Amino acid sequence: MIVSHPFSKRTLGKNDWFAMLLTALLTTIASEIKVVPFEGEDFRFGLGSMAFFLLILIWPPMSIIRTGMVTGVMAVCIRTIEDMIFQEAIWSTSLVSHSPALLFYFLFALGFQIIKIDKYKTLPLFLGGWAFLFEFIANSTEEIVRNQLLQQVSMDLEAWGLITGVALVRSYFVVGLYSSITISEQRKRMQEMLQVGSELYAETLYLQKSMNHIEQITASSHDLYRKLKKKDMHLLSVQALQIAQEIHEVKKDSQRILSGLTKLSLEKREKKLNLSDVLSLVVIANERYSELLKKRILFHKKISVDFETNQQIPLLALLNNLAANAVESITDKGEIHFDIYEESGNTVFVIKDTGKGIPKEDVPVIFEPGYTTKFNEQGVAATGIGLSHVQEIVHTLKGQINIETAEQGTTFIIHIPTKSLRKRGD
Repeated sequence: MIVSHPFSKRTLGKNDWFAMLLTALLTTIASEIKVVPFEGEDFRFGLGSMAFFLLILIWPPMSIIRTGMVTGVMAVCIRTIEDMIFQEAIWSTSLVSHSPALLFYFLFALGFQIIKIDKYKTLPLFLGGWAFLFEFIANSTEEIVRNQLLQQVSMDLEAWGLITGVALVRSYFVVGLYSSITISEQRKRMQEMLQVGSELYAETLYLQKSMNHIEQITASSHDLYRKLKKKDMHLLSVQALQIAQEIHEVKKDSQRILSGLTKLSLEKREKKLNLSDVLSLVVIANERYSELLKKRILFHKKISVDFETNQQIPLLALLNNLAANAVESITDKGEIHFDIYEESGNTVFVIKDTGKGIPKEDVPVIFEPGYTTKFNEQGVAATGIGLSHVQEIVHTLKGQINIETAEQGTTFIIHIPTKSLRKRGD
């Protein structure tokens, strides 16, 4: 049996070769796109190095230096073939003319291999500085070698200045583009994490409520056991005791689940957001939900007060439930309005939709667990715990919730003390 050393280099697989060849091909194509920064065509530069730099940041290759070599070879070959086809050039002359490009990509890749580029992905200023240095060295070397091979005049001060300027602009442009891409991805992941956190928070509240009921049932069962025992009803008293013990075991299991959910929920709450950020996340999520349901819904936001909050998870759970209900109440197309303002020390949240209103006779019971007006295609009712979650969250934040309903449209008005929402120290 052959055992590989843990620090031995991994051979390139099919996926690695595919990534390498694709990077080389895209870089070569980009290098043929010429940018003319000034009037006339005396000075032009391609986008090859920018494409190569961006691709190795987004799609890190197994070996940067090999990727640089393959890219250089492909660029030289394709440019030589182009000259032979379109300019009827002699292949050997064209090959000599373009061969310094191989040196450029080799040196450019070698620099990133040496510094271990992954270490600088979160340090844009340093990453741009290194990229500038490597491109300047690689570009200068390429031009010097090309001038020697073609016996051209050496570069003057203006040419050196242009090489420096182009290297600086291209390097920091790519770093800026990469940073914007990563920030967008991080925001997307944050939205997903907060969404999960809000759902966990709502379930945590419901589980906590259920545990209170379990505690009451346990106490009642134990009380029944004592009463039966006093009356010498041995078999029934033993049965009552067993029921109390089983319920107690369920309670302990629920406590373990609750502690895990609470820990996860609290971890999600470490990130501080403003009220406007929370509302934006809710709108984005429900825009996607309405698209999923193939409904045309316009979302309107009006926020007159904004501050940093550390209660973003409860607020997300609260607003998401009401917004999702509003989306579901709208048949085909409609509008949902969000309004946040401050009044008498309370932050007021108003969520109004143009969907089917709730029957007035149902208003007193809509917050009861199990109440629902939603049924699936098979006629099975929904769980009916969404609005009970909403009420529980509002009460946890020491607030109040009211509802106004009509034949078309429902409005939820929530008052929560601002001090319950505002980040401490503000």
